[in-house]
Amino acid sequence: MNPEQSERQTLIRGLGLIAAISVIIGNVIGTGVFLKARVMTCNVGDPTWVILAWVAAGLLSLAGALTYAELTAMKPEAAGPYVFLRDSYGRLSSFLFGWMQMFIARTGAQASVAVVFAIAVNDYLGGALKQTLFATNIAGYPYEVTTLQIIAVVVIIIFTTLNCLSVRMSGQIATTLTGVKIALVLFVALGAFLFATGGSFGNFSLMDTSGTCEGVASAVRFGSSEYTFLAGFGAAMLAALWGYDGWDNLSFVAGEVKDPGRNIPLAIIGSVVLIIVVYVGAHVAYFYILDPTAIASVSKDSSVAMVVVSKFFGGDILSLATGVAVAIFTVGLMLSSLGTLHTSILSASRIPYAMAQDGMMLKTFEKVSVNSVPINGVLFQGVWASILALSGSFDTLTDYVIFGSWIFYALITSSIFVFRRKYPDAARPYKAWGYPVVPIVFLLVAGWLLVNTMMTAPQSSFIGIGLILLGLPIYYFLNSKGGSDDKNG
Repeated sequence: MNPEQSERQTLIRGLGLIAAISVIIGNVIGTGVFLKARVMTCNVGDPTWVILAWVAAGLLSLAGALTYAELTAMKPEAAGPYVFLRDSYGRLSSFLFGWMQMFIARTGAQASVAVVFAIAVNDYLGGALKQTLFATNIAGYPYEVTTLQIIAVVVIIIFTTLNCLSVRMSGQIATTLTGVKIALVLFVALGAFLFATGGSFGNFSLMDTSGTCEGVASAVRFGSSEYTFLAGFGAAMLAALWGYDGWDNLSFVAGEVKDPGRNIPLAIIGSVVLIIVVYVGAHVAYFYILDPTAIASVSKDSSVAMVVVSKFFGGDILSLATGVAVAIFTVGLMLSSLGTLHTSILSASRIPYAMAQDGMMLKTFEKVSVNSVPINGVLFQGVWASILALSGSFDTLTDYVIFGSWIFYALITSSIFVFRRKYPDAARPYKAWGYPVVPIVFLLVAGWLLVNTMMTAPQSSFIGIGLILLGLPIYYFLNSKGGSDDKNG
């Protein structure tokens, strides 16, 4: 490769502080803050404990963020977590992490978000969009392709194309859509106090007594004979952590952040603190309007936030004001899902790029476009996410991989101890606040959550681990080709 090619095929630092914050918030605030109150109320029964679960999950995420801030500022490279694992625990751990992100976690989430958008549009239009285009049985299981899946694929294609533009443009789009997300949460939270009638803080003294809790397992349902508080609170914590998931998003594009020593810690820590405040405020508003039994009885196909908005301006859905409020929320939720899709594509496409540079993925993923975008990584995940959207398997995959994701969160966080010991004199523009206590607390709580999940959902836990281990044959195949020698030998 000649010097001109080498210079061209590099990423550029085009994300400023606001764009960096948007990459995190745009990925974190999705549907969790609007949906999870129902399940969490079924888990713990008490509004106060629901809010405490959100606070605890937020503080746990903040503990991880404080650690990631040091790691990312020290190693501001593309696909940061992959790099942290590679340099602390070796190539196998980093490959399995990258494999999971590329083929299951990130692309599955992108397919899921795109389908959620299509469903929201269909609901808004009264179900007029959904039509079955193709239906059959595969190995005894029914399979169909609907117009909603086609819409989801089109949306994935659009945002894949947008992410083929410059990283600066992608950052501007993320900033705009993140503004919509924050405005939507504030609309629901503040509207509950300004526009709704019949709200009462007395709801916080009530318990869920007879909520339907559709689809909630009895082992983690408050009041059932199998229930224990630790199992219920652990399940509520996991639900809240799903709502916070993505706080590590900036570390994947750290190689493209301006002034990384300053902007990365500010963006990571500041974003998580802001999200905690927004989430807690939203749930205070929910319980102000609805009592715990009402929240626990919300259909699993609806959202608590939508029910709250439908109470605005007297709650008469036929009235113009209430109808406008519901329309604003629905359109905002659509745009929110698009923001999550956009930032996920932006960050995840850097994973195959970093892996290819190490010889642990096909060399074609090293290609960087004239706009300094890892173009083949962007295009690959767009194609694979579209296939998952058409397959209908994305929800199952992402449910299974949650357990494995937290194994990697723990491993990546623990790498701070490895780096402090191996590289005591390395430049650290930011040092994790509360070290070593904060990362130790994170690891202890993460360990408890993993054990609790294995006890309450053993099948999903072990299938998740199995999906990750499916990457082993590919790892050994790529290494047998001597690709690593090309890079590191």
